[in-house]
Amino acid sequence: MIRFLWICMGGAVGTGARYLIALWAARSFGPTFPVGTLIVNLLGSFLLGFVMHVGNTTQLLPATMRLTLTTGIIGGFTTYSTFNYETADLLRTGTGEYAALNLIATVGGCLIAVFAGIALARLAVGR
Repeated sequence: MIRFLWICMGGAVGTGARYLIALWAARSFGPTFPVGTLIVNLLGSFLLGFVMHVGNTTQLLPATMRLTLTTGIIGGFTTYSTFNYETADLLRTGTGEYAALNLIATVGGCLIAVFAGIALARLAVGR
């Protein structure tokens, strides 16, 4: 039960962080392209790669901490469903070039971010 509560609290932190980034990105870049969602997905993918590598290769993260970080905070933070909706909406409104850009930048960028997180974790923990 305690793990469940930690995960729920982590989800609240992640969701709040996602909201703040979305507000900042909309003010900074405007509403034409979903920059906030892209930032969140890239950062979330990087963090997930880092945390999972450290958690799976060392004893530095107890299981409850790993679950709180990954399922809780990062799970509440990332916005894959929002990404899909926004991409579909870009297609629906006739801006297929932005939909394609969003698809390529998010999927390609998030894969690169996961590998970057793993690489940084390897440098940090030596495995």
